[in-house]
Amino acid sequence: MLALAFRFPAGSYHATPWGHHINEASIAWPPESFRLIRALLAVWFRKMQGEAHEYDEFKRLLEKLASNPPCYYLPEGVQAHTKHYMPVIEGRNEKNKLIFDAFLRLDRDEELVVAWPELEVGETSLELLDSLLSRIGYLGRAESWVEASVMDDWGGEFNCVPSTDNFDPETGEITGEIISLLHPLTPDAYARLRDRTMKEIGGRDLKPAQVKKIKASLPEDWLDAIAVETSVIQAAGWSDPPAARKVEYSRPMAVMKTSAIPKVVVNEQASYSTARFSIYGKPLPRIEDSLRVGEWLRQAVMGRARRLLGEEKLPRLLSGHELGKENRHEHAFYLPEDADGDGRIDHLVVHVPAGMDIDSQRVIGELTRIWRREGDEYLLLLEGIANADDFEGTSKLFNKSPTHLSITPYLHPWHVKKKFTVEDQIRKECSMRGLPELKKLERIKTVKVGGRPLYPLHFHRFRSKRGLTQPDRQGSFWRLTFSEPVRGPIALGFACHFGLGLFAAE
Repeated sequence: MLALAFRFPAGSYHATPWGHHINEASIAWPPESFRLIRALLAVWFRKMQGEAHEYDEFKRLLEKLASNPPCYYLPEGVQAHTKHYMPVIEGRNEKNKLIFDAFLRLDRDEELVVAWPELEVGETSLELLDSLLSRIGYLGRAESWVEASVMDDWGGEFNCVPSTDNFDPETGEITGEIISLLHPLTPDAYARLRDRTMKEIGGRDLKPAQVKKIKASLPEDWLDAIAVETSVIQAAGWSDPPAARKVEYSRPMAVMKTSAIPKVVVNEQASYSTARFSIYGKPLPRIEDSLRVGEWLRQAVMGRARRLLGEEKLPRLLSGHELGKENRHEHAFYLPEDADGDGRIDHLVVHVPAGMDIDSQRVIGELTRIWRREGDEYLLLLEGIANADDFEGTSKLFNKSPTHLSITPYLHPWHVKKKFTVEDQIRKECSMRGLPELKKLERIKTVKVGGRPLYPLHFHRFRSKRGLTQPDRQGSFWRLTFSEPVRGPIALGFACHFGLGLFAAE
């Protein structure tokens, strides 16, 4: 077995996955073997030419590393990021551009292990590899200082391996997440791809400039192909490096934690009511999709609870099940928020009026992403777990005011009758929630979002759960005026626990 150890003395690893923009705040963890081999190439050409080692020997070593995808042992890290403005010069103009620098915070003494269990190399190759590794200054971006070496022996267990299986049929649990990592093609596989591509471009109606770019991205020599610059690959129109292939790995779910995890369980007597997340992804979901996003958030929370606590110990206040008729909406609300008013959901709120116990706080603290049904994901960063009044001024959902205005449509939960109008239903709900008396109810035709007037029909208004009774399929907007100031969040009506019927202090 060949095993390599990597330590990050600055305590951070910075690397953006192929095909992602830096502002997506994604982290390429673990480092792909394609990235590792390119790092070795850079060391050879910049620091080791003219030494005793032969080029052919170096090439044979890299061919062996490319023969099979490696296995990994990943130490646990904490996702973090910084924001800064970077000057961008366009012609004679210079402007500042906001950059999100995402990184993984690691223990300085922990080792990332990259190993090829079935690979054996000779003493000469080991000596060359150790010499190459000792000269690597960083891995990923330049901030990722690294110390690397060949391991004499390693008897640990891998936790990130080539696999498409992340489901335990005995327990019914998801054991990991499937990710794709780039691995170099072997020289023979690359030669076949190059020959095939050259024949294809000969039969296509391409401009000479485009043909030139494609050929520049496909040098004849295998090592030259591995070393092709990213800008050349992108200019030729490749979605992935032509000298690499994607290999699916199973990675532990908890290996990349949020930075707020140490804050989650601090006092066993604490019973906080509210958690607020920032959400990252492009494009961010629209406010019109609030109901969908609320359902995705609940699904992610319950999935995390099953993995951490087990099916038998799911917190009822998070699930909303088995609470009895005496429960008056004291369980979790999963609420989207457009904090900057641009029409895109940029924050998510989990609000439990009855308070979250320690298990619930642990579940919320472990949440790092939500998934759409199509498989796309949004990253989450926990801003804090506290009480509702602690978020006053930070979020308009938690401000205190006698007047609250609709953000999303209110759908009345009971059938309308002559003596039970929509206004009657709103008053009944407010009374059931223990809110002060409503002095005034005003129906509003539209709400303005990002400068656009939106009608209730612009919003998604139907739960994904089938068989639910839904008396109102259109919805309406309202301005509520109470007899005294009320603190939010206020969410009323059908699907109020998933983002409909949401009001904010005016």
